[in-house]
Amino acid sequence: MRVLARSGYVANGVLHILIGIIALVIANGGRGEGDQSGALKALASAPFGFVALWVLAVGLGALGVWFVFDGILSSDVRGGVDGATRKWGRRVAAWGKSLVFLVLGVLAAAVALGARPNSEHAAESASRIALSTPGGAALLIVVGAAIAGGGVAFVVMGVRRSFRTQMSMPSGPAGTAVAALGVIGFVCKGLALGLVGVLLAIAVFTSDAKNAGGLDGAATAALALPGGSWIVGVVGVGFMAYGAFCLLRARFARL
Repeated sequence: MRVLARSGYVANGVLHILIGIIALVIANGGRGEGDQSGALKALASAPFGFVALWVLAVGLGALGVWFVFDGILSSDVRGGVDGATRKWGRRVAAWGKSLVFLVLGVLAAAVALGARPNSEHAAESASRIALSTPGGAALLIVVGAAIAGGGVAFVVMGVRRSFRTQMSMPSGPAGTAVAALGVIGFVCKGLALGLVGVLLAIAVFTSDAKNAGGLDGAATAALALPGGSWIVGVVGVGFMAYGAFCLLRARFARL
C-alpha cells in the first residue's frame, strides 16, 4: 500500500508538470486548458496516452485510499480536549486530501475511457445554477473563501517550509534543492488557488457566472493584467517546480 501511495505522488507530480507546460504555452500565445482536465486530455492525445492515464488513475486513487485510512487511524499521544482537537484536525485534513486525490483518480479514469470533460465550463455552469438558487450566492462565497483559504495555506506552507515535517528530508545539497522546489511550488500553486477564489467572489458580486472558473479561468484572468503573460509564465514554472517536488516527495514522504 505504501508503494501504491508513493506512486500517487508521482502521478500528482506528472499532472502538475503537464499543467505547468500548458501554462507556459498559454503565456506564449498558444492555446490550451491550463487545469487538471486539460492536462489529462493532452496526455490522452499522446501515443499510448490511455495507458498512462490508467497508471495515473490507479496511483491517485491509491493515494486517496491511503489518506482515508490515515484519517481513520489518526492518533495523538496527548490526551484531553487538546489531544482530541488535534486528532480530529488531522483526520479532517487527511480526508480532505483523500477527496482531492480520489476525484483526480476518477477524472483520469474517465478521460481514459473517452470522456472529455471541461472543468471551466463545469465551473461556470455550477456557478450559474448557484446564482439562480436561493442562498446559492452565499454558498459560492463560502466555496470561494475556502479555495482562497487553501491558497493562503499553500503559500504559508511554502514560506515556512512546513512541508518538511511530512518528509524525511535528505541532507546536504539534495535537501536544499528539495526544499527550494517545495517553496517555489507551494507559493505559486497557492497564488493560483487564491486567484480562483477571487474569481468566484467576483462572479457573485457581478452576478455573472462567466467570471467564475478554475485554474484555466485564473490563467485567462491573469493574461488580462499588465504583464499577464509573465505572470502566467511564472505560475507555469511554479507548477512544474511543484510537480518536480511531488516526484521527490514520492521518495521522501513519511508514510
